[in-house]
Amino acid sequence: MIQLNDIKAVYFVGIGGIGMSALARFFNEKGVKVSGYDKTVTPLTSQLEVEGIEVNYSEDVDRIPKDVQLVIYTPAIPKEHKEYQYYLQNGYSVVKRSDVLQIITQSSLNICVAGTHGKTTISTITGHLLRHSGFGCNAFLGGIAVNYNRNFWASDNNVCVVEADEYDRSFHKLSPDIAVITAMDADHLDIYGTAEAMEEAFIEFTRKIKPGGWLISKHGLKRYNDLVAENHITYHLNDTNATVHSLNLKVQNGSYVFDVVFGDWILKDVLLNVGGLHNVENALAAIAVAHVLKIDDKKIKEAVTAFKGVKRRFEYVIAPGEGEVAFVDDYAHHPEELRALIAGARSLFADKKLVLVFQPHLFTRTRDLADGFAASLDMADEVVLLPIYPARELPIEGVTSELILNKMKLEKKQILSKEELLNEVKSKVDKDVVFVTAGAGDIDAMLQELKKKIEA
Repeated sequence: MIQLNDIKAVYFVGIGGIGMSALARFFNEKGVKVSGYDKTVTPLTSQLEVEGIEVNYSEDVDRIPKDVQLVIYTPAIPKEHKEYQYYLQNGYSVVKRSDVLQIITQSSLNICVAGTHGKTTISTITGHLLRHSGFGCNAFLGGIAVNYNRNFWASDNNVCVVEADEYDRSFHKLSPDIAVITAMDADHLDIYGTAEAMEEAFIEFTRKIKPGGWLISKHGLKRYNDLVAENHITYHLNDTNATVHSLNLKVQNGSYVFDVVFGDWILKDVLLNVGGLHNVENALAAIAVAHVLKIDDKKIKEAVTAFKGVKRRFEYVIAPGEGEVAFVDDYAHHPEELRALIAGARSLFADKKLVLVFQPHLFTRTRDLADGFAASLDMADEVVLLPIYPARELPIEGVTSELILNKMKLEKKQILSKEELLNEVKSKVDKDVVFVTAGAGDIDAMLQELKKKIEA
């Protein structure tokens, strides 16, 4: 077993990943020498460099440090990666990110948020609630909290808020005191094979909850009765059959005001300044965690009001009132996430035409969920599809963005390259449009240029 106190130098293969960079920051703050590899320069890798972490962008075995006690890799890197193979073949301690999280959280009180979507926002709101209220926590997040411009922070309180990743069954290494499950929709079928196998993985995750622990699950999950927990409650935006739900929900100046009902407990007039009805539901799950931890009502309300959201989760590139066109960007890369994103935009901009640009992520996901993508995208008024972002995958014959396009019923739909989109975006927007970009690939690298073109 690795002893974290013995580690003086650590190397990350894939340091620019959102979960990997959170761990890199954890070690860096502990005074460990941190360095790593990533494929491309991003705002996140540049920020890591500012923080004193060395990042190299070429697979060069001659340049990597040889005096490290630990090598952490992401499953997203190809198995033949030269640096990964070097460390593996030369007797280094080479582990996955999930193994390190397992060690870090062994002796702490753990709040672990799992689910095929919503987990980043819920874990970020939860971490923010604990931090803002003075309760304190160590947060390992899968997104950048706008309030702190961070995906990791430390605390003297031995409490961890962890985004529990279902990809390659990583979340089975965690031991939650409080577990949240947001959704168990089919995804990662390249790993799991079937939707049923994926559901089984979530059921197994609930078996990891410590004795006396809590499970907070989305109301209406298909395998609800198979989930295991001594204390099991449910949450839902507005279904009063759920233990936790909202009442008296109103839209006010682009924000939401609502009451929270948790059994006999009611928290009145909670103000959330983040767009999207799905984010009201996400806030309910985080508020439930805070209430279970006995955080004061007034502090919960103040923290929710102060929450500024997560980068790339219904994030305003151009906020309403700042320009003629509201421009929203979101990480949505699954049909259900797109559905929630479009419904959220409609709830705030009911009188506007919704123009959506979507970059599909992964060939396997596009192939497996093409029908679902088409149905969700049909909810927009106009859709532009970019080519598929491959990430870790090689092309699959016959799997392109056309697969989705051909299944869509919407009239106004097309496939454009990034260059074509930049040339044509001005013709697609006016004061009666809300413009939305979505995807988990590199579409976010275009945002500032798109913004310039729209504002020009």
